[in-house]
Amino acid sequence: MSVREITPAVDINALLTGAQFADAFCVDIRDPLLDARHAAERMIGDQPWWAEALVSLRNLLVKPFGLKTSGASAAEPRDMIGIFPVVSQTPERLVAGFNDKHLDFRVVVDVAASNDTRNVTATTLVRTHNWLGRTYLAVIMPFHRLIVQALLRQVAG
Repeated sequence: MSVREITPAVDINALLTGAQFADAFCVDIRDPLLDARHAAERMIGDQPWWAEALVSLRNLLVKPFGLKTSGASAAEPRDMIGIFPVVSQTPERLVAGFNDKHLDFRVVVDVAASNDTRNVTATTLVRTHNWLGRTYLAVIMPFHRLIVQALLRQVAG
């Protein structure tokens, strides 16, 4: 099982109009019953300790700027996977993410049958709003790539 980077194969404007960043990684796994919801739960619901530590550090660093440190508040109950609100879902695709003042973010988890395997693809879309969003994106990019690949490895278990 190897995670590979691919060209995003989603309608970016339909999922996040004006997105300036998009990347995608995929992995093939042997689980004929896997759907997008369960793939997303395996990915996002239980992150590696080092990814959780990075998210905690991120939350500490962005709090003074008034940025969101989780996807929903008590006043706004939503369907969540990990810290991300679910935007939409079908058996083949789950879209999660949220809008913030510095950027809007979506993660798209697609599951497609391919012979006796399932192809699981995680696509990330980002639309920045200002210098803070562009700076934030530049700083997290090296970590983002590592985290997405590690999360996809978790889908295979």
